[in-house]
Amino acid sequence: MRFTSTLKADRDFRRVYRKGTSAVRPCLVVYARRTGGAVNRLGFTVTAKVGKAHTRNLVRRRLREIYRLHEAGLKPGYDLVVVARTRAAGADYHRLEKEFLSASEELGAAL
Repeated sequence: MRFTSTLKADRDFRRVYRKGTSAVRPCLVVYARRTGGAVNRLGFTVTAKVGKAHTRNLVRRRLREIYRLHEAGLKPGYDLVVVARTRAAGADYHRLEKEFLSASEELGAAL
């Protein structure tokens, strides 16, 4: 991910949840907060409700790859948090990709 850093601090996640806007899809929820910086910051939340560790890691890897492939089509200067819902465990890659892109467009983060 060339133009992106990661969100790691709990306070950063909470700030995006509290002050950002959200787009809800059946498999995921995307929160976005405009920062005005030169790069995007990205964080993922995949809880134990999604499944066991290997399932959560699979969902996280898929979401990270979706973001990586479409990074150039996103506007810079956003904090993004992607929250996987329980349906994400059974969803295929293309469904997750479609939902992420439509949520990004709804939030105004897509070019």
